[in-house]
Amino acid sequence: MIKGIHGMFYSDDAEALRAFFRDKLQLPFNDVGQGWLIFDLPEGDLGVHPTGPGEPGSPHNTPNISFYCDDIEATVAELEGRGVTFDGGVADAGFGLVAMIEAPGGLKIQLYQPRYAKG
Repeated sequence: MIKGIHGMFYSDDAEALRAFFRDKLQLPFNDVGQGWLIFDLPEGDLGVHPTGPGEPGSPHNTPNISFYCDDIEATVAELEGRGVTFDGGVADAGFGLVAMIEAPGGLKIQLYQPRYAKG
């Protein structure tokens, strides 16, 4: 029985990215030793988005990880207060409001406030 989802970021600067998630985003974590921090996120969901001509989003047949929140303006302000930078401001993506977090290793991670009700 599937109980959840385990996401993974592959990074050439894993130590800095782990520190960013721990210190800047303040994600809860378990230290499993040898520098590995496993971040224990309380909720999750999974979407399947179309790709192709005229469809916004990631390149064809690629995975993507996003973080979501209830109030994107307040969350962006709080994260900026901790030194997190964003690539542009908050934008309306149709399915919700989005902002792109700039993370170590050149990663861009979507933060969004969904328009759908979480169940």
